[in-house]
Amino acid sequence: MTINTESLLTLSQWLSPAYPVGSFVFSHGLEQAIVSGTVTDKDSLIAWLAAVLAHGAGRNDCILIGAAWRGGDLPHTIACGEALQPSRERLLEARTQGLAFAKITRDVRGYDLPDTVFPVVFGRAAALAGAPLVPAAQMYLLAFVTNLVQAAQRLMPLGQTRAQQAIEALSPLCAQTALEKTALTLDDLGGFALSADIAAMRHETLQPRLFRS
Repeated sequence: MTINTESLLTLSQWLSPAYPVGSFVFSHGLEQAIVSGTVTDKDSLIAWLAAVLAHGAGRNDCILIGAAWRGGDLPHTIACGEALQPSRERLLEARTQGLAFAKITRDVRGYDLPDTVFPVVFGRAAALAGAPLVPAAQMYLLAFVTNLVQAAQRLMPLGQTRAQQAIEALSPLCAQTALEKTALTLDDLGGFALSADIAAMRHETLQPRLFRS
């Protein structure tokens, strides 16, 4: 699916670190995984993030983006998106970014956006902007991965080169996951990224810590 210049620039703006959604304060449980020794280097980071993309939030976020982009029963999509979060901090992560994205995008573009979890708000905004679904979801996943790799750089001796190698290695999976999962429906929601979910739960009592999730 192709994307025109206007949509490309809009999505790049929305997914830029300069767009004030506060993603930099969340690690999606990665901080706990690093502290516990599950993630120790570039290779284990890639493996952990690949599992999240293919079997956890990555796949489910794409399903939610697709459902919100297509419209339909938006209240049901919102309910599914919020109920799907496996822990208090993961719900906080998804809702905080979603509320911030909705507010700034309403202020900038005047869109009628719901106050809910990030993938649902993003999918709806992409539709209102006329952005194609698959490229929007692909860029969303790449931004998600990039944010978590940047979190890893703050938590362990990863370095800039290995960080970029990790993002490069995961980019094809971002593209493939978005292509496949945006075609699914809300009935297909679910996953099996138990280590990531448990890490997010354990992170709630981690002290000291850098991240909110």
